[in-house]
Amino acid sequence: MAKKKITLALKRGASCVGCDIAVVNFSEKLFELLEIADVVFSPTLIDVKYKDLEAMPDKSITIGLYHGAVRNSENAHLAEVMRKKCQVLIAYGACAHMGGIPGLANVSNREKIFETVYKKTFSTENPEGVYPQTEWKDEKGRTLTLPEFFDEVYALDDIVDVDYYVPACPPTHKMNMQILELIKAWVEGKAELPPKGTVIAEEKTLCDECPRNPGKEKNIKVDRIRYISEVNPDPDKCFLEQGILCLGPATRAGCGAPCIEANMPCRGCMGPTSRVMDQGGSMLSAIASILGIREDEIEISEEEIEKLVSQIKDPLGCFYRFSLPRSLLRRVVEDRR
Repeated sequence: MAKKKITLALKRGASCVGCDIAVVNFSEKLFELLEIADVVFSPTLIDVKYKDLEAMPDKSITIGLYHGAVRNSENAHLAEVMRKKCQVLIAYGACAHMGGIPGLANVSNREKIFETVYKKTFSTENPEGVYPQTEWKDEKGRTLTLPEFFDEVYALDDIVDVDYYVPACPPTHKMNMQILELIKAWVEGKAELPPKGTVIAEEKTLCDECPRNPGKEKNIKVDRIRYISEVNPDPDKCFLEQGILCLGPATRAGCGAPCIEANMPCRGCMGPTSRVMDQGGSMLSAIASILGIREDEIEISEEEIEKLVSQIKDPLGCFYRFSLPRSLLRRVVEDRR
């Protein structure tokens, strides 16, 4: 008699759909997943509607993968529906985990975003200044609706309770294999699920598994910050030793370092380890160290410090590219005085 399969659901929030495609990155192992699991809801992969998910009995779905940030009321509603219908809910990918790149919108607000998009963008012709409305009646009295656009971008666990987190943008093949082996062992009764709240990745930093092996005992010092577009990096040498911004010291390991293997510095999409309160703050500390700024002694003048820091283009977008909504900053508030 065939074993009863578990059920899977995938739902997208504010996302580029890369995490949906990442599921295909199971490659030939996708067939192993489908041997033990039926996909019962995934608007990107199968012909289903929201009403189909809403009609399913509560807790009838074994595992749900929600990817994308929560940008509007539709994202929030479907996150709540997924929580009701799924026994286990996983924040899959950097956007659900920490807010991701959509979370950089927290440097602004709804009013300014609408003003830019529907009024100030050079390609927009909108002389009457019409903005999207949550409700509108046409000439026949029919009511048309749009989701409410939130003033802030949220990570998934700002809205609903989350059981596990799978970071990265998007989750890599190596990470998918970890998920597959975990699910197989659990289904076969060979292993328990990890403690609730576990981030399914490593607790060490990317530097600890970096194939360039920069050497933890090295006292790295650079004279200036460089960008990957400005130099031809040595593929065997630590990026930071070459003065190239790399977020490896402040970023969780477990992705398999595909960016490093492709001779590109880490962008930080895995988020911080559990020992780090704020990923951007941790990286700023690392940058200060390689620029010769120490806590116990200022080795260079304030003018030189300002000159060095000014080399970092878009510090917020660099150090908080994927984690602004879950950082200590959370969002940028304008001083209106």
